[in-house]
Amino acid sequence: MSAPSSKPTVTEREARQVAEAAREQDWRKPSFAKELFLGRFRLDLIHPHPLPPAEDSRRGEEFLAKLRVFCETQIDAARIEREARIPDEVISGLKEIGALGMKIDTKYGGLGLTQVYYNKALALAGSACPAVGVLLSAHQSIGVPQPLKLFGTDEQKAEFLPRCARTAISAFLLTEPDVGSDPARLATSAVPDGDSYVLDGVKLWTTNGVIADLLVVMARVPKSEGHKGGITAFVVETDSPGITVENRNAFMGLRGIENGVTRFHQVRVPAANRIGPEGAGLKIALTTLNTGRLSLPASCVAAGKWCLKIAREWSAAREQWGRPIADHEAVGAKISFIAATTFALEAVLDLSSQMADEDRNDIRIEGALAKLFSSEMGWLMADELVQIRGGRGFETAESLAARGEKAVPAEQVLRDLRINRIFEGSTEIMHLLIAREAVDAHLKVAGDLIDPDKSLQDKAKAGANAGVFYAKWLPKLVAGTGQLPGTYGEFRHGIDLSRHLRYVERGARKLARSTFYAMSRWQGRMETKQGFLGRIVDIGAELFAMSAVCVRAELLRTQGDHGREAYQLADAFCEQSHIRVEELFGRLWTNTDDIDHKVVKGVMGGAYTWLEEGIVDPSGDGPWIADTTPGPSKADNLHRPVN
Repeated sequence: MSAPSSKPTVTEREARQVAEAAREQDWRKPSFAKELFLGRFRLDLIHPHPLPPAEDSRRGEEFLAKLRVFCETQIDAARIEREARIPDEVISGLKEIGALGMKIDTKYGGLGLTQVYYNKALALAGSACPAVGVLLSAHQSIGVPQPLKLFGTDEQKAEFLPRCARTAISAFLLTEPDVGSDPARLATSAVPDGDSYVLDGVKLWTTNGVIADLLVVMARVPKSEGHKGGITAFVVETDSPGITVENRNAFMGLRGIENGVTRFHQVRVPAANRIGPEGAGLKIALTTLNTGRLSLPASCVAAGKWCLKIAREWSAAREQWGRPIADHEAVGAKISFIAATTFALEAVLDLSSQMADEDRNDIRIEGALAKLFSSEMGWLMADELVQIRGGRGFETAESLAARGEKAVPAEQVLRDLRINRIFEGSTEIMHLLIAREAVDAHLKVAGDLIDPDKSLQDKAKAGANAGVFYAKWLPKLVAGTGQLPGTYGEFRHGIDLSRHLRYVERGARKLARSTFYAMSRWQGRMETKQGFLGRIVDIGAELFAMSAVCVRAELLRTQGDHGREAYQLADAFCEQSHIRVEELFGRLWTNTDDIDHKVVKGVMGGAYTWLEEGIVDPSGDGPWIADTTPGPSKADNLHRPVN
């Protein structure tokens, strides 16, 4: 049997069709964020703030206490950063306390934690060492446990989940050296052969892949008699003959993660290990990520809390011109931003997680917004902390300790957080993904109008349907409860948060009107207006965050748990967010998109190569993208299982 010799060649249109086919097409449950993009502020979907059952909280708090002791006594973050590796004894200790099975049902030997407490645990572990948080997250959020929980058979769950809960580390393998967010070009093949499939190909950036015992592998099954074909998901044993970990990758941050390049050569996988039907791989991956993406906001919340602690302590100790630097407005504004934004990130994370646990709402947009917003804001908070720390922020913790000062790893946190804007969907891809969901209702009623392949008859029918939809929808965007001064009065307790919720309601209608105007103006070219779509999504993210902080502040007030302070933080965040939203609304129509496009054409056409003169390029030799021709590995196997 011979492996395919070349990568699939696909057009832009074919690539979009593959991505579209992998989407969840229907909305069977309500979605707060989806309604927000349609101009409908459904506060009833998130307020009163949902809460976990008492038994779930008890079990969650019990494990957090155990994990805290482990983090404080067994994890040496400085050593992990210095050696660029999590010690085997730490990984073994995590196995012993059940940390590998946090999300796995108790009947399979797991802890059965809710999404809320799973994220709290990731935040705690990530605060001790971000690489440890990534290890646990990659294993459970996107590795074998999550897709099996959603799509696995009873037999697969019984076989693999007990192992994942206690001993077997898992990894998720989708990306290839020449394939990132465009899976239509995925080249790893899985050729049917009797009661097995034979895998060939190379996977890149396999987080946990170096030490994994089990893999979720996405591979393309060729269409043939009796086989539908398409991108398909498999559970693969890492010690199978033909699997080689060819490289352990090194990065600017998260130095302790076990991320590698994995080659498959004639690897035989039982058909019983296929997850779901053939061709369902991308849908499985995207559905897994709906909640899996919430692990990244957890790491950002942890970083925000740490940044706030260090900023507070340092700004009280450091004096300039006779006063602590916190008393200077320029520094104080940064501290306020960190405090208010940390409150917001935790509000967004907890609300999204609790909604995921209750399963009453469709949270595909909320989870994506949480990932997008948290990764961008987390990076900004870490950058502001480095600025507050000044030269010490740029200095490594090891160097600080060597000269007798507190070993504060501010520069490391900045490096570690940078990947979150790329992991599990870059900011640019998240903008497009969320924008597609945000305009879904419009495309369902008017999509045929802008589809060049549709007949005049189809366009006429679509025009009639669109007329009915917009005749009902557009008038509702003119006025709403956000224009009534007394609306949301239950959020007025000393500090008035009701005004922010009224702003969100008005902002949602303005956002929906702006989207409609853009579709009317650009029609089929709308998908090329990525700058506009990105700003639309960013506005939605801010409005979602404003809603979440107000609801969280009111929850804390009713519980008597720092209610006054929570209202202050919510008020500060909403004021800051309001400014960002107004700027984004302005940039929808006043921006540099057109001139930027012209400059890019000039750059790529070589018109500005003279601007690159006067430097030397320290980059080494080699191709931009490594060769991934199928075949046997020529490298040593760096797979390092932790027993």
